[in-house]
Amino acid sequence: MAERVAIVAALLLLAACHQPAKEARQAGPTPLRLELPAWAVADTSLRLDFPYDNPLTVEGAALGRMLFHEKALSADGSLSCASCHVQRFAFADSARLSPGVKGMRTARNTLPLMNLAWDHFFFWDARALSLELQAFEPVTSHREMASRWSEVYDRLRLDGRYPALFRAAFGDGRIDSLRVAFALAQFERTLVSLDSRFDRYFHLKEPSAMNAQELRGKDLFFTRAHCVDCHEPPLFGGHQVVNIGLDSVPIDPGMGGHTGMPWHKGRFKTPTVRNVAVTAPYMHDGRFATLEEVVDFYADGVFVHSTTLDEHMMPWRRGEVRLSAQDRADLVAFLKTLTDEGFLTNPAFRP
Repeated sequence: MAERVAIVAALLLLAACHQPAKEARQAGPTPLRLELPAWAVADTSLRLDFPYDNPLTVEGAALGRMLFHEKALSADGSLSCASCHVQRFAFADSARLSPGVKGMRTARNTLPLMNLAWDHFFFWDARALSLELQAFEPVTSHREMASRWSEVYDRLRLDGRYPALFRAAFGDGRIDSLRVAFALAQFERTLVSLDSRFDRYFHLKEPSAMNAQELRGKDLFFTRAHCVDCHEPPLFGGHQVVNIGLDSVPIDPGMGGHTGMPWHKGRFKTPTVRNVAVTAPYMHDGRFATLEEVVDFYADGVFVHSTTLDEHMMPWRRGEVRLSAQDRADLVAFLKTLTDEGFLTNPAFRP
């Protein structure tokens, strides 16, 4: 009898010892589902598939939001990601080249951040094939934050808030570059912009959302202006890296600068034109100050004999793109309907 009691007691003790571990395994970050409009949920092209090793969670995105606004990521504590990616500019910058630490300037114009959950590659020259890989670079780039990861870890550990936040997001309080990049990527995937006047007109069938001039611009965009060849709805971007004929001989090698392949020279990522009215200046080098200048370039400024001109630009090479002054004004009017005011002011993205 005494032996059986001892065995039962031992089993109960063993179960008690294992119970907290079981509960710890069951507890964890809370899965986060992006809130999308009903039309986007139904659009099969907008199906979401997050990386298996970095699923979107409430705690991970919250940590990423803090890190996005955290100046301790920079060497001198003067810059955060949000310093160059400003919400009212659709997380782009109004400067041609953004300032880094110690008076440095970025090599290219700051790309806007939105709808990144559906993007395939990152940076103007497409050198990062995931949002996680993209998030590593600015922290250590000498033109941007110019930090060392070891110093970033120390600064975050000394801030009493972060160990608990890393523990909530990843299961323990360890702080390292991979987790910083993963958290930033999670937050950036929540930057969804799909509620413009165009969306209300086209998807929600609100005829008053666009006026006559904007509708003429829409028709041009989708037909003889050939804008849609690269900027496809619903995201109004493209998964291409192209030479659009900005220069007869590309000054910036673009994608060719890191692949070393001659036919990649002068090729750049196709950015979205959602919120384009607030992301000036334009192009990889910020050469155009206004949308009017951009449309004028496409109307009569394309260098059609550039040796690596993309096949998407064949209508220009064949002389098919002809835009009157009225056409150009109508196109600009349409592009302004792609502004998502709620995205530009959403308090969920603020510090």
